[in-house]
Amino acid sequence: MRKKYPNITNKLWSVSAIAAILIVWQSVCSLGVVDAFMLPSPVRVCRAFVSEFPLLMEHSAITLAEGAVGLGLGIALGFVMASVMDRFDVLYQAFYPLVVLTQTIPTVAIAPLLVLWFGYEMLPKVILVVITTFFPITVGLLTGFRSADPDAIDLLRAMGAKKRQIFFYIKLPGAMGQFFSGLRISASYAVVGAVISEWLGGFGGLGVYMTRVKKAFSFDKMFAVILLISFISLLLMKAVDRLQKVCMPWERDLRQETN
Repeated sequence: MRKKYPNITNKLWSVSAIAAILIVWQSVCSLGVVDAFMLPSPVRVCRAFVSEFPLLMEHSAITLAEGAVGLGLGIALGFVMASVMDRFDVLYQAFYPLVVLTQTIPTVAIAPLLVLWFGYEMLPKVILVVITTFFPITVGLLTGFRSADPDAIDLLRAMGAKKRQIFFYIKLPGAMGQFFSGLRISASYAVVGAVISEWLGGFGGLGVYMTRVKKAFSFDKMFAVILLISFISLLLMKAVDRLQKVCMPWERDLRQETN
């Protein structure tokens, strides 16, 4: 029972903060401090969300498909790159700066080039999601691999273990925490990356929907889709948390022993 009270208190503080922001937002709009066409009230945003719900679900299915494919490929690419760079120090010295360099290029700048090269279909969106998601996975895994317990590695070597066995029994389990930290970031990046790529060309998706309502000056619908994107990102991050608990049961056992 003692552990539940701090959790409930923290949630109450969060809910109170969100409620206070909504009350101030609604008050500003109701009093006419800001013009309605510039800042729609929360009530108008909720009405727009309800009225546009079927269309939002249709577009979100496209965006989620692009994000899921890109995230899956980004995880695979990140795992391969981190494993290879950990195995061969020469490749680490050669490719790690290039991996960092990919994150210095603004996604808004590269998205038009991808549309120009690969057209308006799904492929350029997936490529952009891969570019934005593989970096946290790569860095997280690589950090985990390189922070493995050297005493445990020496013990396995003394017992005649091969590098493959050291990798699967010591390095990979030890890097799972960093992997899920990177995956949590990548999951939120996947949706945002897909939406950004849809802004600059496409036939469907939340980014295309945002472009259309912006041109029609329907900012209540614009806020509605922004809230939907935020909600989807939070759900994905929560799903990663649940997956981490399933894949790393020993962490839960350690917490219980500590408490």
